[in-house]
Amino acid sequence: MMDSVKVGEVKCKSILSRSKIYGVDYSVNPYIGCLHGCVYCYSRFMCRRAGYEPGDWGSFVNVKTNALETLKKNLKGSRRGIVLLSSVTDPYQPVEEKYRLTRQLILELMNWKYPLTILTKSSLLSRDLDIFSGAPDLEIGFTLTVLDGETAKVFEPRASPVEKRIKTLRQASNKGIKTFIFFGPMLPGFSEHYFDELLDLASDIGVSRVIVDKLNIKSGNWKSIKKALENNYPDKLNLYIDSLFKGNRYFHSLKRKILILSRQRRVPVEFCY
Repeated sequence: MMDSVKVGEVKCKSILSRSKIYGVDYSVNPYIGCLHGCVYCYSRFMCRRAGYEPGDWGSFVNVKTNALETLKKNLKGSRRGIVLLSSVTDPYQPVEEKYRLTRQLILELMNWKYPLTILTKSSLLSRDLDIFSGAPDLEIGFTLTVLDGETAKVFEPRASPVEKRIKTLRQASNKGIKTFIFFGPMLPGFSEHYFDELLDLASDIGVSRVIVDKLNIKSGNWKSIKKALENNYPDKLNLYIDSLFKGNRYFHSLKRKILILSRQRRVPVEFCY
């Protein structure tokens, strides 16, 4: 963990939130903020709620210390449904190693027999494979935007290295746990070079599906994306401006390519756009 990050402890009034995300009913976010610091993340709207500015994204996290107690209360008045961990934070970011909130919450939700979808960029998830094995209504997904480690460091500076994510995903699948890959957001000029390799990987691991999303400009994330490009890949800046601000033609063309390749490999693909 970075020495300069700010870790705070807060109390929450509710933690089981109704979700508008396709395919899930609720979201549970054990933390406010995320230390992975992904430059494209649009969850940075959470900054103001935590007393920070959008540019502070990745430098702070607030820990909901009463998360388990609050979840127990929420569950008593809720109807059973699919729960996503997490929608605006990574449930296995570095502070989870100390606080273990995600593990506690998952055990409680499993006790209530709520179906679970877990999405992360962290190999710390391997710590909890012991509680996942044999769970009938649980699926684990790893986010992969690119398969090149150096590029990943630019856009996802403190997420687990790509090879560690893939290793943990494979470990989960080998234990009979339902798994998926979240291929997104697709980064113009980068992600499209990995279509074949990623779908081959999905087929080899035996994931249940690949979910694909395009890069979305929200909540002030363009500023950090633009800065990352100017500092590392200035030759790609015009491509981003064209593909993000001049219609969706670019991403629709990528969608067609993925569909063709996924059918060849018989890998189910779902699109978020």
